[in-house]
Amino acid sequence: MQHKITSKAPLLRDDGTLTSAGYATEPVLIYDRSKIRASKMRIKEWDYYYIGNNSHGIALTIADNGYMGLISASAIDFINPSEQTTSVMTVMPLGKMNLPASSASGNSAYKNSRVDFLFATDEGIRRLNCSMKNFSQGEDFYAEFTLSDPPGESMVIATPFAEKKTAFYYNQKINCMRAEGYAVIGETRIDFSKEDTFATLDWGRGVWTYNNTWYWASASGLLGETKFGFNLGYGFGDTSNASENMLFYNNRAHKLDQVTFRIPKNGNGEYDYLKPWSFTSSDGRFEMDFEPILDRHADMNLLVLASFQHQVFGRFTGTAVLDDGTAIRIENFLGFAERVTNRW
Repeated sequence: MQHKITSKAPLLRDDGTLTSAGYATEPVLIYDRSKIRASKMRIKEWDYYYIGNNSHGIALTIADNGYMGLISASAIDFINPSEQTTSVMTVMPLGKMNLPASSASGNSAYKNSRVDFLFATDEGIRRLNCSMKNFSQGEDFYAEFTLSDPPGESMVIATPFAEKKTAFYYNQKINCMRAEGYAVIGETRIDFSKEDTFATLDWGRGVWTYNNTWYWASASGLLGETKFGFNLGYGFGDTSNASENMLFYNNRAHKLDQVTFRIPKNGNGEYDYLKPWSFTSSDGRFEMDFEPILDRHADMNLLVLASFQHQVFGRFTGTAVLDDGTAIRIENFLGFAERVTNRW
């Protein structure tokens, strides 16, 4: 049984614990950073946008992870499979980036001599303006996008951590937003039309424990003339009250139970991310094959701090079942699936 949160309330009690653990289809719990009862070093806040169509993708991040800030841009080419990710790190922001307490309004921004990122949100319209010097081999990066037509429902989850009562993750994933704009890398301009381009927001606020592995998959696009997408994830925290697995069809959310990522391994027992994956759900409502195109991976090992990230882009083929029992068949539907391990 999964607990659906339907009433507006503070996210945290005065002692820093969650008032309610579970899922919702809108952000009814109110995040207040002043209610956190943990070191500023442990607080993680980020806004991550992915914008893509069948030929190209752009990912943009502003993150305040306590002792480390991160400003990142990725450009992905699916026609000639390749990607470039460049990140700028800052030391000890400790909340000074002032990321908004709500995903529905306000600005997330960071500027220094190399980067100038602004994510602005007002009345359902999101405008992203980002520039980075020396993005790739001396070439600069610039991107400008307008995101609109958000679905009426999204994935929202409040997840506690059993090992630490004041640790939590409050997360909203908004799939299937229409997107239009462009990105420029050096002399190359990539245009994105709202007719075939969709955006996803990963909005996260929380206090994390030190060592975690998460799995996340997401896709947004069209089935005929109807918007369709999904959000899948697990691997950290106590998810006994709810999973974050949802389908989105024609602007409505359809809740799934548990979904398992089956990532192939090679003869040495190591993950082989570029071989075909499969996905299966405990309720039989999400059964997919996944054919990888490219692996956007990054490893950082500073002993005490480490991050091993594999975000694999590819195409999903299989069947998803809506709440009313309608089976949706998808073929070669572009999205991504990732496995990330952090010691942070």
